[in-house]
Amino acid sequence: MCGILGVIGKSNINKYFHLALQTLYHRGPDVQGVWSSPSGKCIFGHRRLSIIDLSNDAKQPMHDPEGRYHIIYNGEIYNYPELRKELIADWDFISMSDTEVLLAAYKKWGLNCLDKLIGMFAFAIWDEHTDSLFVARDRFGVKPLFYATLSSGELVLASEIKALHKLGVPREPDPKTWSTYLNYGFYDNSNRTFWKGIKALPPGFSLRWDDGHIHLQKWYDLADRVGNKMSFSGEKEVMDECLAIMEDSVRIRFRSDVPVGISLSGGLDSSILLALVHKVQGIESDVSAFTYITGDDRYDELPWVKQLIDQTFHPLCVCLLKPYEVPELAKKVFMYQDEPFGGIPTLAWSKVFEHARKEGVTVIIDGQGLDEQWAGYDYYGNALNDTSLDVDKDRGLVQGSRSSPVRPECLLREFSKLSEKFIAPSCFPDALRNLQYRDTCYTKIPRAVRFSDRISMMHSIELRSPFLDHRLFELAFTQPVERKIRDGIHKWLPRQIAGSLLPENLVNVRKRPVQTPQREWIQYDLREWADTCISDALLHFGGTWLDRKRVMKEWDYYREGNSDNSFCIFQWISLGLLCQVNSI
Repeated sequence: MCGILGVIGKSNINKYFHLALQTLYHRGPDVQGVWSSPSGKCIFGHRRLSIIDLSNDAKQPMHDPEGRYHIIYNGEIYNYPELRKELIADWDFISMSDTEVLLAAYKKWGLNCLDKLIGMFAFAIWDEHTDSLFVARDRFGVKPLFYATLSSGELVLASEIKALHKLGVPREPDPKTWSTYLNYGFYDNSNRTFWKGIKALPPGFSLRWDDGHIHLQKWYDLADRVGNKMSFSGEKEVMDECLAIMEDSVRIRFRSDVPVGISLSGGLDSSILLALVHKVQGIESDVSAFTYITGDDRYDELPWVKQLIDQTFHPLCVCLLKPYEVPELAKKVFMYQDEPFGGIPTLAWSKVFEHARKEGVTVIIDGQGLDEQWAGYDYYGNALNDTSLDVDKDRGLVQGSRSSPVRPECLLREFSKLSEKFIAPSCFPDALRNLQYRDTCYTKIPRAVRFSDRISMMHSIELRSPFLDHRLFELAFTQPVERKIRDGIHKWLPRQIAGSLLPENLVNVRKRPVQTPQREWIQYDLREWADTCISDALLHFGGTWLDRKRVMKEWDYYREGNSDNSFCIFQWISLGLLCQVNSI
């Protein structure tokens, strides 16, 4: 788990390169490495968070013995021991790292090595013989990679946007992306970012640079991999297969040379995760568990979490977020996110990762992913009798919200016209799988993994999600509807699996969104702060992006307690934070 930086086209290592690399310090506080190619066309920088093979043998940038291939890599290849056994006849390994395994795999199999990888990754490999660059990102985009072309022609790439700004990319918000976000609420569904000139390499894509030309190639797509096939296996057989993959996924994600902890909520996913940890590690597993509270019993899940671990040996670390912490923490989180984030719940998760780091834990395992696999969200039920996936009809942005979470009427007409309405692709013959595909590949998971990566790496913590395993998604997407939603029960098949692992009261726990008292805090405790942020947003964008009168009318309406969600309010707060953090 690291931060990577590259400049392709010249090898003049100057102060700006080192300043850019320093912005990634939090992603890799342990070791820094810099390499410049003899050809004069590549500079690689690396910040390392040491997880596997803590020795100097695993340092990056790493090179093959012949000096042809050079790699910078961010992520974890969980099946690296198995791949190492396949490669050992062709490579004299000097380390026990997954980095060296990845480099050897690319040398032997080229692009085809990607299909063999189980993990999260973003990496770049320079070929000194051909003066070409190969870049790839994992199937679901868990690990980030951004790139841009400087006015002088060099390709620059980095794990975070702020590093590209340090290299000379102008720090200018992208009106089109902001318009789309404010109009529809969607983001992270394309290669666009919230900053002009900076693109994200999409999940499941590779990039090749050759003589100044960039070529993109999609190497993985869930819909292509699954096709239209459906499983004809019996339910017991499928449950056994799913459980076996889950167990393996948890087992390999405990591969680490540093302490591992678990993030827990009170939901079914956390319950299954904890049960699987015990299957893999034994019932006497004592890895630390972490959860957050806000002091509001209407939202806090501590009673459920305690019920989960009361009969275990896990130490429970409870992390408290108070309203007075929000203003400064929000500015800090926005600085690390570089883009809008998910509101106060994201701040609460920041407290979890901060506490874990203080406790000496470097790796955290969480349970996200099952809702998209097995139709856990309430709005999935609407797709059973409806073939439409119109975004305006089925937003799916805020779990449990009864009204639209966005306010496009508060945007000025010319600015609103810049937005791109996202049309979800219909790759499957049924509406439910199409909706799941949208959430997995374009909306919910891309958004969640961005929040999670930035908020964990902000505290130099590696986050691993066993249920974000492509094997589980490929299995789930071949299952008929009745194994996902049956008799009004969502995530039906995982609940059957849970029945063999957990007490009945935990199996039948209702779906609860990950929530905080955001609405209440913004209305009362944080009213002055929110007002300042919205005022800053209107000062800079009122009259160009935002309709001042309509925003203030909606804000007054919200403060009076007349709105059932705070999504649009936090959009405007995000604009204010953009101004405060970046001096826009």
